[in-house]
Amino acid sequence: MDSTARSFRPPAPTPRTTPPSTLQMMRIVYRNPLELWGEPSYNEPWISITGGIGGPLLIANDPALIRHVLVDNARNYKMARVRQKILRPILRDGLLTAEGDVWKRSRKAMAPVFTPRHIAGFARPMLEQAEQFASRYDAAVGGTVDISRDMTMLTFDILAETLFSGEIAGDPDSFAGQVDRLFETMGRVDPLDLLGAPDWLPRITRLMGRNSLKFFRGIVARTIEMREEKMRRGESVPEDFLTLLLQAEGPDGLARAEIEDNIITFIGAGHETTARALGWTFYCLAMLPAEREAIEREIDAVLAREPDPVRWLDEMPRARAAFEEAMRLYPPAPSINREAVEDDRYEDLLIPKGTQVLVMPWTVHRHRKLWDDPEAYRPSRFHRENREQIDRYQYLPFGAGPRVCIGAKFAMQEAVIAMAVLMRRYHFDVTPETRPWPVQKLTTQPQGGLPMKVSLR
Repeated sequence: MDSTARSFRPPAPTPRTTPPSTLQMMRIVYRNPLELWGEPSYNEPWISITGGIGGPLLIANDPALIRHVLVDNARNYKMARVRQKILRPILRDGLLTAEGDVWKRSRKAMAPVFTPRHIAGFARPMLEQAEQFASRYDAAVGGTVDISRDMTMLTFDILAETLFSGEIAGDPDSFAGQVDRLFETMGRVDPLDLLGAPDWLPRITRLMGRNSLKFFRGIVARTIEMREEKMRRGESVPEDFLTLLLQAEGPDGLARAEIEDNIITFIGAGHETTARALGWTFYCLAMLPAEREAIEREIDAVLAREPDPVRWLDEMPRARAAFEEAMRLYPPAPSINREAVEDDRYEDLLIPKGTQVLVMPWTVHRHRKLWDDPEAYRPSRFHRENREQIDRYQYLPFGAGPRVCIGAKFAMQEAVIAMAVLMRRYHFDVTPETRPWPVQKLTTQPQGGLPMKVSLR
C-alpha cells in the first residue's frame, strides 16, 4: 500500500463486453444486478431497448435527460413496476413507495421534522450516540470488527434517539441481523417479477423474508402502542417524528396504516443508506493512508476550536468529501426506477408510454464521459474548489426532483459527526480477510461484510 497515494481503485464488477442471455440475465439480476451492466452503460448518454423482458427499456446516463425524467417532466413518470414489486411488500404505503395523494400527505406530514432548524437540533444527540457507540471499541482495540455491521447499529441508535426519542421497542442487538435477512430475501429482484408473472404466484424471496418482515412490523406496533399509552395517561411526550405522525392521523391527514408504513420505512430503511456509505468510507480511507491522515488533522483542528457539532459539516470539508466520494463509487441507492405514463420525447429520443426508465447512479457515477478516472476513489473531486465542475444530475446519491431524499441533510450531518468521533480516537485498517465485493440488495452492500482491525491513533 502506497502511503502517499491520493487515489485507488476499489473493487467493482468489470463491465460486460457481451450481452447476457435471458437466463443469464435473470440469474445475474437475482444474484447481483451490479454485474449486469456492459460497456455501453459506462460510455453512452442513453441506451434505448425496444424489445426484451418487460417491454421498452431506457437506461438514462445523460445528466440533461436525467433532469428531464426526474424534474422537468416528473409528472409523466411514476414508480416502475419491478421496483414496486420489490419494495411495496415491505414498505407498503411508506414514503419510498407511496404515490399520488398518499405520497403527498406523507411528505407534508414529515416535512417539519426535516427542516434545517430541526436537523441542527439533532446534531447534539447524534454526537452523544456516536460517542457512546465509540466507547465499545475500547475493548476491541487490537481485534477485528465488522465495520459494515457496526455502522448499521450506530445509525440505528442515532435514528432511534433523534426521530423516536429513544423509544423504539425491541432489542437493538438483534436489529442488524434482521435488516440483513430482510434485504437478503425480500430485497432481491425475484425472477417471476422480471417475467411479469401474476401476483398470485408465490415469490420465494418474499416467502423467505416473512419472519424478518414480521419482526419489523411487530416493532412498529409496539412502538406506537408505547407512545399512545403515554398520551392516554396524559404524560408529556416529545415532539418528535413519531408524535408528529400520530398527530397527523385523521380524515384530512394520514390513515393508521400509512403511519405504520412510514414508521417501518424509517426504522427499516431510513438509516441503512447512511450506514452502508459510512462502511465504504472507512474501507476506502484505510486504503488511502495519506488522505486519512489529512482528514484526521482536519478533525483534530476543528474539535480543538469548535465544540458545537452542528458546525462540523461545514468546517470539515475533507471528511465530507471522503464520504461523498464513497457514495459516488458505492451509491447507497444504486438504481432509480421510473415508468413513462404517456408518450414523451427528449431531443430526438422517443420514450413510449410504459417504457421502464432506469437512472442508475451506479453507472452514472462511473460514466467515462462524465468523470475523470471514474473508477478511482479520489475525494478531491468534492473539495470546495472542484465541486462546481460536477453537474447536479451526474451525482445522485439522494436522488433528485420531487422525490429527492427528505433526509439528505440529516444523513450528511450524521455521517460527518460519526466520522469525527470515530476517527478522532481510532484507526480502522484492512486485514487479509477484508475482501469486499459490492452487491446490490436495495442498497450497495459489501458481500461478506467489512472486517477491519481496530487500533488507537
